[in-house]
Amino acid sequence: MARPALLGELLVLLLWTATVGQVAVATEVQPPVTNLSVSVENLCTIIWTWSPPEGASPNCTLRYFSHFDDQQDKKIAPETHRKEELPLDEKICLQVGSQCSANESEKPSPLVKKCISPPEGDPESAVTELKCIWHNLSYMKCSWLPGRNTSPDTHYTLYYWYSSLEKSRQCENIYREGQHITCSFKLTKVEPSFEHQNVQIMVKDNAGKIRPSCKIVSLTSYVKPDPPHIKHLLLKNGALLVQWKNPQNFRSRCLTYEVEVSNTQTDRHTILEVEEDKCQNSESDRNMEGISCFQLPGVLADAVYTVRVRVKTNKLCFDDNKLWSDWSEAQSIGKEQNSTFYTTMLLTIPVFVAVVVIILLFYLKRLKIIIFPPIPDPGKIFKEMFGDQNDDTLHWKKYDIYEKQSKEETDSVVLIENLKKAAP
Repeated sequence: MARPALLGELLVLLLWTATVGQVAVATEVQPPVTNLSVSVENLCTIIWTWSPPEGASPNCTLRYFSHFDDQQDKKIAPETHRKEELPLDEKICLQVGSQCSANESEKPSPLVKKCISPPEGDPESAVTELKCIWHNLSYMKCSWLPGRNTSPDTHYTLYYWYSSLEKSRQCENIYREGQHITCSFKLTKVEPSFEHQNVQIMVKDNAGKIRPSCKIVSLTSYVKPDPPHIKHLLLKNGALLVQWKNPQNFRSRCLTYEVEVSNTQTDRHTILEVEEDKCQNSESDRNMEGISCFQLPGVLADAVYTVRVRVKTNKLCFDDNKLWSDWSEAQSIGKEQNSTFYTTMLLTIPVFVAVVVIILLFYLKRLKIIIFPPIPDPGKIFKEMFGDQNDDTLHWKKYDIYEKQSKEETDSVVLIENLKKAAP
């Protein structure tokens, strides 16, 4: 009967011993990692490698934790290496330690530190304002300004690399745009999972006199689409329907839209954000991929509407980097009152008024002759009767001619008036 009790006590003792052993292993301080080294691959890929610590407990499942000097990007993993894409503009140091598991509460080993120095050269000679934009997922365009301590005749070279390339390539299409130096290279959409990939960019000179500059460009940021193309404008039931085709290489759900509308009556430009696709109301292309629509109610009659559209990437597929495309070509629709009619009236009315005034003045002159016929001057008559006969004859002839002319004009006006009265 004592034997089973003895066996039970022995089993409890063994379990306790195992538990104490595990706790001891867990609380035991691990030795530091060995052979920590750092190297650079491609253009801006930094790789730290190390070996397991010497004298580690065989019952310990080793995990390695690492972080940079600023305590950022802390990682715990079983691998004996760490790879990061980082710009090489300053000194970068990584600290590595080991522990028995991924439990952060465990006491880690002493940390081992390894740094990589920035490239050689004067920091003031490195290029500035280095930025790259991925145009329509087709090509990348990078631009920069020369460094402060740089010779004007410096010949720059841009190299690029991404995961689909076996080795880095040189950008050949380099040129100047004002003060900026620019280079563009073909870069199509990288599949699969392009959203997790980066492009490494390095700019340096051929002679090695300036400090190289490195930049990491995420393929989900700094994306600028091409402008869309307006396919149809339709005025129906007091609303304006705008239908456009999105730029290639983009899905409709990955884009955000803005529509600019102006009309000739208000002469105002209104920019509206498209929150909902209205293509279900379109009469054509309603099921085509890449077609989007916008509907503006309450349009004015007798007005011409001019429309433009632009797009940018959204957070569903890309980073919201606020890089809008250029505006599409403007298109117009609608009718307004004919301005030619008003122009003709403005030119015709003054001419008509002038003709009427001339006719009225001529008519008034005739009317004056009828109302106030000319009266001979008695002084001239007596002077001609008692004066020189030659002069008298001349004056009487003048008087007879004037009286005859006046009488003819008066008779003509009277005759016209009588005809008007006699007409039914």
